[in-house]
Amino acid sequence: MEPDLFTAAAEERQEKDPAGSPLAVRMRPRTLDEVVGQQHLLKPGSPLRRLVGEGAGGPAGPSSVILWGPPGTGKTTLAYVVSKATNKRFVELSAITAGVKEVRAVIDGARRATGGYGKETVLFLDEIHRFSKAQQDSLLPAVENRWVTLIAATTENPYFSVISPLLSRSLLLTLEPLTDDDVRGLLKRALSDERGLKDAVGLPEDTEDHLLRIAGGDARRALTALEAAAGAALDKGEAEIFLQTLEETVDRAAVKYDRDGDQHYDVASALIKSIRGSDVDAALHYLARMIEAGEDPRFIARRLMISASEDIGLADPTALPIAVAAAQAVAMIGFPEAALTLSHATIALALAPKSNSATMAIGAAMEDVRKGLAGSVPPHLRDGHYKGAAKLGHAQGYVYPHDLPEGIAEQQYAPDALKDREYYAPTRHGAEARYADAVEWTRKHLGRKRS
Repeated sequence: MEPDLFTAAAEERQEKDPAGSPLAVRMRPRTLDEVVGQQHLLKPGSPLRRLVGEGAGGPAGPSSVILWGPPGTGKTTLAYVVSKATNKRFVELSAITAGVKEVRAVIDGARRATGGYGKETVLFLDEIHRFSKAQQDSLLPAVENRWVTLIAATTENPYFSVISPLLSRSLLLTLEPLTDDDVRGLLKRALSDERGLKDAVGLPEDTEDHLLRIAGGDARRALTALEAAAGAALDKGEAEIFLQTLEETVDRAAVKYDRDGDQHYDVASALIKSIRGSDVDAALHYLARMIEAGEDPRFIARRLMISASEDIGLADPTALPIAVAAAQAVAMIGFPEAALTLSHATIALALAPKSNSATMAIGAAMEDVRKGLAGSVPPHLRDGHYKGAAKLGHAQGYVYPHDLPEGIAEQQYAPDALKDREYYAPTRHGAEARYADAVEWTRKHLGRKRS
């Protein structure tokens, strides 16, 4: 949809009086060289460089792109830079408010602009995942025929939220979460830049660290919190943004938690031990501390996967699939929604019946191997598929269990030195009770002597 008179007037006022705009808007990069992070997408000759006219031309024009990444990583910013830098006609739509009618109007306008005065159109479509299949279908002819060059932004996995024909006609560019150093550089620029706070206040190190935790890799969130805290500090007549002022402004206490120090490991340890001890409330407390401190959700998910095998195991065989599914979901969605997934998994693991039998079993087996208790593979278990194996006695006398009524053969599988060794000691907690019955029956039918 083309900007109307009111939109154009508002944009004109914003350019004349930038101080009236939010800090996050004022600090938007004006060129690709000012963009923080995402350097893997900004190399010479990249699709984004070509969209702003760097190297574009000839028969190989710039491609449509889909920008996929967590909130605050710069999807809208990149589109804004393209809109300012390109010599093309730029139109913006949001999938929240636009429909097929608006899309068709943009496409018709693009065709007229191309045919009438040779002006190419770039269409920025925010939150494309909110478009239905039919709405996304309406974009296909324009993208395929290059009536428009599409820049679509999404926070959801496009392989699930964008139709395949549109994906195949576009380049998928993945935006990475901003690092602490990226956000720190942005904060410093906002503090000193003429468009920002113009050195009106200082930012002590402890306040800056808390701002980074609050941001969680989201540039917009960091600048919004900085602006609110700076306003509060100036109202108090303070020359610096003190930690207490920031806490009061954002209503979020600074959690004592060093992601690179002891607190990182202490709180992670407490989370796992609370799950092991089946204290769901304590586990949720430590999970909340990690989330609030800006811990990497993938680190938390990895700890939960380990806990599922180490402390629950076969007492609840569904624990590991739950933890793995949580890790996959966290990788796809990121914070803040990942907190729900991590809570789901933490509660399930804390309330599951517990067994460390799998942990103890592999530990005992590995200890014997380290001691040198190994021995040769019994001849009847060795590979008998190559020429001459029979002459060596390999695979001779092996009994195929499926040929027997009960599906188990009384024959030796372990090396001689370990033939009566038992590593797995099942509990009768939860679902592991049936494994306890199974192991007792199988050992008896294998002719195993009790150790």
